[in-house]
Amino acid sequence: MLKEEIKHIDQSTKALRKFGLTVGIVLLAITAVLFFNNRSGFVYFGAVGIFLSLAGIIFPKALKPFNKVWMSLALILGWFTSRLILILLYYLVITPIGIIARIAGKDFISERWNKEQKSYWVKREIQSFSKEEFERQF
Repeated sequence: MLKEEIKHIDQSTKALRKFGLTVGIVLLAITAVLFFNNRSGFVYFGAVGIFLSLAGIIFPKALKPFNKVWMSLALILGWFTSRLILILLYYLVITPIGIIARIAGKDFISERWNKEQKSYWVKREIQSFSKEEFERQF
């Protein structure tokens, strides 16, 4: 699935131009911050930023391999990040709620099996609803 997404990365001239200008401008902004804070290395960020910006404007097709690598890394990073967030959410939020509920004796979905019970149908009161209640459901 991830390989399929990498194969279908948008390599159109418009996408390459957008990539070059976006990454170039971000690198030039980093260059400005480094320069005004008297940090070394601003020359390298500036050179790459100027190259990407100019290539994006003048010859976007030259950015094709850079875009492919950049977007592949972004897809791989997104794949791992989404799974990491879901794992953390499950084990740090859902699992403690389940453990606390079990200790407290709470059964959220009424999953207890009773062989003597004829039906698990939950009877509700019959209510009449007005037109306004249907229009404002929330």
